[in-house]
Amino acid sequence: MLDKLGLRNDWDFILHLPLRYEDETRITKVSDCREGVAAQIEANIIHNEIVLKPRRQLVVQAKDGDELIYLRFLNFYGSQQKQLAPGGRVRCFGEVRQGFFGAEMVHPRVKIIVEGAAVDDSLTPVYPSTAGFAQSALRKLITRSLSRIRIDDVLPVEMRERLRLSEFAKSVRYLHQPPPDASQQALSDRTHPAWRRIKFDELLAQQIAMRRARRAVQALHAPALGNSMAEDSLSASFLKALPFALTGAQARVWTEISSDMSRSQPMQRLLQGDVGCGKTVVAALAAARAIQHGYQAAFMAPTEILAEQHYRKLSTLFSQLGVKVAWLTGSLKAKEKREAVALIASGEAQLAIGTHALFQTAVQFANLGLAIIDEQHRFGVNQRLALRSKAAPDSEAHQLMMSATPIPRTLSMSYFADLDVSIIDELPPGRTPITTRLVPNARRGELLDRVEIAVSKGAQAYWVCPLIEESETLQLATAVETQESLQLSLPNLKVGLVHGRMKSEQKNAVMSAFLANEINLLVATTVIEIGVDVPNASLMVIEHSERMGLAQLHQLRGRVGRGSAQSSCVLLYEAPLGQVARERLKIISETTDGFEIARQDLRIRGPGEYLGARQSGAPMLRFADIEADAALLELARDACVELETNAPEIAEAHLQRWLGSRENYLKA
Repeated sequence: MLDKLGLRNDWDFILHLPLRYEDETRITKVSDCREGVAAQIEANIIHNEIVLKPRRQLVVQAKDGDELIYLRFLNFYGSQQKQLAPGGRVRCFGEVRQGFFGAEMVHPRVKIIVEGAAVDDSLTPVYPSTAGFAQSALRKLITRSLSRIRIDDVLPVEMRERLRLSEFAKSVRYLHQPPPDASQQALSDRTHPAWRRIKFDELLAQQIAMRRARRAVQALHAPALGNSMAEDSLSASFLKALPFALTGAQARVWTEISSDMSRSQPMQRLLQGDVGCGKTVVAALAAARAIQHGYQAAFMAPTEILAEQHYRKLSTLFSQLGVKVAWLTGSLKAKEKREAVALIASGEAQLAIGTHALFQTAVQFANLGLAIIDEQHRFGVNQRLALRSKAAPDSEAHQLMMSATPIPRTLSMSYFADLDVSIIDELPPGRTPITTRLVPNARRGELLDRVEIAVSKGAQAYWVCPLIEESETLQLATAVETQESLQLSLPNLKVGLVHGRMKSEQKNAVMSAFLANEINLLVATTVIEIGVDVPNASLMVIEHSERMGLAQLHQLRGRVGRGSAQSSCVLLYEAPLGQVARERLKIISETTDGFEIARQDLRIRGPGEYLGARQSGAPMLRFADIEADAALLELARDACVELETNAPEIAEAHLQRWLGSRENYLKA
């Protein structure tokens, strides 16, 4: 159980800080207790009995002066009835409520005491625990660690004073044993100076770990893919073959990537950009650079629809330049898979595009120089490492990760500090702004008329549903039923259907028909969230939009507005809306700025959406909040540079204290 909680040595116990506190430093009379508010009472037991209705329970009657209170125990041992015998005095902590016979406490925490026994002299901490492990046992173990280890302060006094940080030992002891007059508010919202010190130290440890992870990667060797842009180079030829010029932002980012690839340390770069900004073209230029130097490039995407979209676009462009492109996914037939694996292993395929299949053990590259990973947050650390490790022996492949989910600055500073970040902050010319409207499901009929009018004028539309088949618990419209009902309601339109459980050939056939305008209205699950590019599709309806997150809604919306026609996204919702859903829909309808949406999403939902599986192998922050504590994060980052430069031994001691027995921060 302790191992499950990550408690393996004294420092782990000392840094296992309370979630909240209970006040057992005072006695409250039963008559003064407020319903639903936890309090501590003292009373004399006058009677107890086991009753069988409405269910078996131990009921104890006790008196506080003239006030009677009932203590109910639904789960109890036989010995408890003897322990709570009439004549004894008890101190009980719990919530008082009004029962059928008067005031009662259900399953209070009980101590048998003598009259006049001293109350606790500090608030009672409640720690994160696991099923079956008692708080009392945890408190004893933590108290033991506090008493037998010297809690010194590793940070220099000058730094502490400059940053107005309280002493570490005082802060830790205060949080484990707050005095009776401690501000419960400051403790619960973690604004107390003791919490400020703990949060700073945690952020500092994270920054040191990420900085060291970055140095560890930089110490590795990668092929230096020179910065030549000669007229006859593959990169230059690829640029000439494009039917458009790069935007200023694409050109700037390509310069950064190109510079990285010319070094003999592995590139570790995250390429961010809003939906449709042209990240794939920049990644393809990087692939061309690797290929022109005699290396292979791998391009991995999380879904077959997205991977196939990349394959179609890039194989067309690269085949004109004499580059052999292999296609590898899990759904390929055995013979096709063997052929693709053989092409990659022999080096005949200079560019391999596919899904998770690319990093399987059976896949060996002849000379991998660049690994490109699209929608990086959808892959785990081990998956990304597995692809990068397929480089030649004694060498690492350069790694370019892409994300259309913009990473808020605080998150980037905290969890992506080991990566260089490039941002494409400009959309290609000709992209039309998307109008977003909120429509209640009650106006569905009007919406159907609007879809029919739009299609009659030559447009195409998406209708997105969150589920494939009926769910009794969620009662959401399903894609299958929606397609059938829409076809009945709109008999003049050709209504198609695509979802994640279709076979690859079926999905491809539907998407090809939609691209060729043979399907007017495409009903889809969120498989179309990324990677679908149909310029003629200018209308999107998202069913049950109140159930989706901001990042997902923004990704879906980015599937329209890819041509010259005015585009719209209709968010269909079921009233009444909850507070969070109302807030999300308001944000998505008021802005198309991906970074603002990401910032708001982080505020509402926390960092999980952006980290994806990145936290595998890296302890998430337990105490600091990267949005609320952004100023503290800045201070920790500066302090990290200062210590690593001037006092690396202090940085090491600090890191050992915080991460000594835990897994190290990831290096992928």
